[in-house]
Amino acid sequence: MNEKASALSIFLLLLSALVFQNLTVVRSITEEEETEYYVKSTVTYSNKGSKIWNFTEREDRTVGLFMNSSWQTGYLVNSTLFIEAIENDTDGNQVAVLHFPEMLLNLGQNISYAVTYRVVSKPRTLDGINETVSESLDEIPESLKERYLGAEGPWLVNDTELRSLAHNLAGNESNVLTIIKNFVDWIAKNITYQTHQVPQYPNETLQKQEGDCDDQAILLSTLSRIVGIPAFLQIGAIYTPHLPFTNASYWDYHVTVVQKRIGWHGWAIVYVPPWGWLPVDLTYVFRPIAEDPLNAIKNAAVTWQGTVQYMNISQTDYVASSRNAREFLNTSKFYVYMEDEMIEVLRQKNLFGEGAERLFPVIIILVATLLLASSYIITGRLRRKEETPESSAKS
Repeated sequence: MNEKASALSIFLLLLSALVFQNLTVVRSITEEEETEYYVKSTVTYSNKGSKIWNFTEREDRTVGLFMNSSWQTGYLVNSTLFIEAIENDTDGNQVAVLHFPEMLLNLGQNISYAVTYRVVSKPRTLDGINETVSESLDEIPESLKERYLGAEGPWLVNDTELRSLAHNLAGNESNVLTIIKNFVDWIAKNITYQTHQVPQYPNETLQKQEGDCDDQAILLSTLSRIVGIPAFLQIGAIYTPHLPFTNASYWDYHVTVVQKRIGWHGWAIVYVPPWGWLPVDLTYVFRPIAEDPLNAIKNAAVTWQGTVQYMNISQTDYVASSRNAREFLNTSKFYVYMEDEMIEVLRQKNLFGEGAERLFPVIIILVATLLLASSYIITGRLRRKEETPESSAKS
């Protein structure tokens, strides 16, 4: 697959993290019921240059679909353009290919589309995450090592400086969770949060000692892969009702991103036996990492139902592809406008109060009993009225 447009769509989402950090979630993170959201994304491509934007490559017309997991169920509700195909991308994410009415965008022309998703977010907890329960590196399945330890994508596992750091931090430790804890602790103390208009490779984040959400997640994932822990990057959307509207431009105004009650975010996913895949969030957690590095897992943003998982990046070199996408837009004088909106589906309050649903069977039985009793009484009265004249006539 040509990764230009695929990376463009991914990085357009993560650009929004530039204005999203340091927000305070105003809702509880311990919901007990399912929560529903609608996410609407509108995209407009504009050609203000002399070149022609050719959409025959499928990636230019591809949109991601919110993933299905034990924590959520995603649906594609509507698309203003016909869906040509549903397929999987290089990283295994399910995507939809849109059919554009015109495959060539000439000077002065625009083309727009909108897609609407529905996501059912389920209650989620990460209980019992502690080092005494964690298993060793030897307990990680070989099939996962084969797929998620390689140097493909942005994971520079053969970089000398990164390898030295990873092995120094891991030492002779074999407990997987302890190793991850050491990585989190070091990154939290040595890497400063700093936004960038293009993503960084892990060696760049290490050298500069700064990076934003996806930069730090890529660094941790690379360190994990070096010592034998499967890892990759995951992207998701966070509901932000306290931040109703943001508008920002990037790449010399070639990209404009408008957000309504939504912020995009990236975090690492690592494999820790016996739990399996766990999130590791280095930049947006509900309890300070300084208090306990494992808060990056136990209190990661994705543990809140207001965060929904969008897609994984496990093989695509989206760092290089994002830089190519910026050059592609800037040199061709192409422009992208993207507007995202997230709406919570408010559940109707029960008129009988909390827990009243348990009384419904009893209420139904009582109503049915009353109706039967009323029917019996009314029928009895009618019969007596019918019998009264006959009795009078005989007398």
